[in-house]
Amino acid sequence: MSQLFDPLTLPGGQILKNRIAKAAMEEGLAEPGQLPGAASQALYRRWAEGGTGLLITGNVMVAPDALTGPGGLVLEAGTSLEPYRAWAAAAHGGGAKIWMQVNHPGRQVFAALGNPGYAPSEVALQMGKHGKLFAPVRALSVAEIQAIVQRFADTARAAEQAGFDGVQIHAAHGYLLSQFLSPLANRRSDGYGGGIAQRARLLIEVVRAVKAAVGPGFAVAVKLNSADFQRGGFSEDDARAVVELLNPEGLALIELSGGSYESPAMQGRTADGRTLAREAYFLEFAQALARSAAMPVMTTGGIRRRAVAEAVLAGGMSLVGLGTALAYEPGLPRQWQQAEAVAEPVPVSWKNKALASLATMATVRRQLHRMGAGRSPSGAVWPLASLLIDRWKNRQLTRRYLAWRGASR
Repeated sequence: MSQLFDPLTLPGGQILKNRIAKAAMEEGLAEPGQLPGAASQALYRRWAEGGTGLLITGNVMVAPDALTGPGGLVLEAGTSLEPYRAWAAAAHGGGAKIWMQVNHPGRQVFAALGNPGYAPSEVALQMGKHGKLFAPVRALSVAEIQAIVQRFADTARAAEQAGFDGVQIHAAHGYLLSQFLSPLANRRSDGYGGGIAQRARLLIEVVRAVKAAVGPGFAVAVKLNSADFQRGGFSEDDARAVVELLNPEGLALIELSGGSYESPAMQGRTADGRTLAREAYFLEFAQALARSAAMPVMTTGGIRRRAVAEAVLAGGMSLVGLGTALAYEPGLPRQWQQAEAVAEPVPVSWKNKALASLATMATVRRQLHRMGAGRSPSGAVWPLASLLIDRWKNRQLTRRYLAWRGASR
């Protein structure tokens, strides 16, 4: 049997049944109140039955005024835990572990949601003519930063109470913790800006607060960019320094990815002109960083074939992360137990990179919504139609979100 199907014992003692993880994807399946419901349960039950050993959820937001999209989930102190308990129970059905990815999007939020783009510094996203879609940026005060640290801890504690097996702190893909790590986005002159140790201060504080809020058997992991693939941005040397800063913190796992909205390397596209592999985009970077890591390392990014997944493990990784492949074929791990199998996502090769990125996310979300409704993924999910449907749904969800925010105030 392939090494892919060997159990893995993580620091802290948690045991995964195999080396295959579902990496986080933005699902946009929130029910009223920004809570998980029947669709989230159906989707994760499908993945659990498909043989994946670790399910990492799409990002769950730590604050109600900081969502990447109007269909996002929110979990904070005082949120009803019953919907989250049902979600975790559905994911456990096939013997998988489920970790909640916890996140604050910072400035990567859409203006239509009516919230500021909280950020380390007043540096707007470089999105060209699409920049107007994003909220105006507002720099955080030190008091606000400390409140966000507490929010991460509150969300992790609630996740443990709801039956999740761990959390993954999202410090990649241009979201808030990643913004603090980036010298392009973080131009602060206080203790949260400057050299990489200062830029990593918020991440370290979040990790320590989360660890203090949960029990010893509850896994705490971090998702980190191997680089952000922007000239002058967060580099491989920066990533190595952050890994070394995280080594003493007792993490169960670190996942290495790359990119942001400005440079969507997680979709195989970079802003700095570097060419990525067709599959396992970040393996070369992850192998170099793994030599500095005291904790197990996972990498994700475009992996679709068993042979590539096996090469990832042979290259020194402890876990293989699958994202889009599991949106198109949720049973891929079980298929791999018998023979090679390939998930073939619908390609989006538009010249406009920003629109191509949005269309790629829309096609994936459409597959997730099909599975959440009890249907199977489809090979006829076309990018333009998916993008238009996604925009239409977002308008409806935005109205619902704004009504919820108004009532909660």
